[in-house]
Amino acid sequence: MRHARRASGRLTTLVDVVSPVTILDGPTGSELTLRGAPTRERGWSANAITRAPDLLRDVHAAYAAAGATVHTACTFRAQPCLFPEQFRGLVRTAVQLARQGAQGARVAGSLAPVGDCYAPQESPAPDVARRLHAEMAGALADAGVDLILCETFPCVSEAEIAVEAAASTGLPVWVALTAGPSADLMTAAALAEGARRCVDRGAGAALVCCVGASLTLPYVEALASVGVPFGAYANAGAAPGDAYGADDAEAVARYLEHAYTWVAAGATLVGGCCGTRPAHVRALAAAFR
Repeated sequence: MRHARRASGRLTTLVDVVSPVTILDGPTGSELTLRGAPTRERGWSANAITRAPDLLRDVHAAYAAAGATVHTACTFRAQPCLFPEQFRGLVRTAVQLARQGAQGARVAGSLAPVGDCYAPQESPAPDVARRLHAEMAGALADAGVDLILCETFPCVSEAEIAVEAAASTGLPVWVALTAGPSADLMTAAALAEGARRCVDRGAGAALVCCVGASLTLPYVEALASVGVPFGAYANAGAAPGDAYGADDAEAVARYLEHAYTWVAAGATLVGGCCGTRPAHVRALAAAFR
């Protein structure tokens, strides 16, 4: 199996290159929406995989041109719970499109919560989560991703299950937890403790994501105690819609100011989440690479 052959030595290689700072890409979902892709339907950004593949490839290419060195394939909602018969094909195509657009950079497979990423109460029963995340992790590994990013988890117990499933493939695993756009789902201390639990189950890096940029620093500072490479990719504003999609000089400079504080706190993985644009990634690359 493809993922079995990838197990030896890959984690060390990936972690070694995150010094001083590895630049992650920005969001595919919100960028696709801003570019007119069909993301308003069930499955959100996964619809673009088959209905707007050229546009999706262009999004990856834009982040590559901006300087991103790790690109996340558009598999966030290409899940077995939403597409039970099609998810493997969707995952395979999404990874291919990411490879084509990323121009030789590493490609991460996105493994997302089963429920809404701002609704921890939607996390399924453990046996259901275990089955669904195992299916998704296997599909990502078979599609040839370089690592699996278990991302935007508001429920630590589900994140642990996802990390275990991802780690069972033999691929490197990163975990990104969220406290929500307004940072009201989880304290910084709770997020760091959740990250430790995920590291115990196989995560090799820990991040905070999908929190407003102005609210992210306490979470980054808390992650410094976890003992693995850590970082952040934040939303463009402190609440949904705040500076969403703005890529003017002022908006980008404001995001970069926050990113400087994350790096000063020791972050070595930095990118953008909802509402950030290729311009934000370009600024990060210019500042930290």
